[in-house]
Amino acid sequence: MSPRSSFKTAEYISRCLELAILLEVSAYPKPGNVHRTADFQETRYEHFLATAVAVAPHFRYAAAKGLLASRSKINSDEVRIGSIIKNAVRSMSVWQSGGNTLLGSIILLSPIAVAAGITLAKEKFSLARLRENMRVVVETSTPIDAVDVYWAILTAKPEGLGKAPKLDVTDPASKRKILEDHVTLFEVFKIASEYDSIASEWVNNYPLTFDLGYPYFTQQLKEARDANTATVHTFLKILSEVPDTFIARKVGLAKAKEVSAQAREVLEKGGLTTLSGRNLLRKFDKKLRDPAHALSPGTTADITEAVLAISILNGYRP
Repeated sequence: MSPRSSFKTAEYISRCLELAILLEVSAYPKPGNVHRTADFQETRYEHFLATAVAVAPHFRYAAAKGLLASRSKINSDEVRIGSIIKNAVRSMSVWQSGGNTLLGSIILLSPIAVAAGITLAKEKFSLARLRENMRVVVETSTPIDAVDVYWAILTAKPEGLGKAPKLDVTDPASKRKILEDHVTLFEVFKIASEYDSIASEWVNNYPLTFDLGYPYFTQQLKEARDANTATVHTFLKILSEVPDTFIARKVGLAKAKEVSAQAREVLEKGGLTTLSGRNLLRKFDKKLRDPAHALSPGTTADITEAVLAISILNGYRP
């Protein structure tokens, strides 16, 4: 593959992921989250749009790293996935004033970008090969990657971070221990996977993205023939089956399960395709919009973006 072809491939992958972010944040009404018709006081729709543009070059760089790895120019552990995440979060902070808009999405989408580069360099694109390459990317992460992601998390200052039982990100000694004990980013996320769905996706090869969200999104596109409906319903489907770990960290698992049950009820009423479903969705949205955002299903939104990303890479166009 020539340098020009490599750049085009990396640019293509970046645009796919940027579009996924834009479609997800624009989908409405996603209950409890910012979208094109609803803002938070301190974080607005345009902050997410700015972030999508700001992080796109980092996805292009990640894809280029994947292309290099596919040609054995670098080893998979030299991709420096942690540095990619760190620099994307830095750009997120520089290009908008709405705080942490996309930390979880950056963590989820960065391995997808690298793996897409590996996949497209070697053969015709397939979700099976993408997923296998994603597994290699995350499993060959390094302790330096873990330290870089700790920096990214501290910079983004996500709400509801709390304290971790081991290698707590807010403990300055954690980074030193990671390096001394040679703890990789994959191993750090394995610890966190018990209480964080983003980390769980990483270490379990993205089951919610590929096995739950993607087939449901594809089905909804066929039935509704509308990208907005398919996206909102996929968001609700993921939320209905998996309690949002952002909510659980802030107000407890019981409350998160209650929110999931309400999402399930909205879908059972037809969601956006019926009058009763739309009315219930509006009430659900209003209920989740507390001033502290304790009931905002932010993790579910991040996973929905990953679903859209692999869908677009696989050929979907709105």
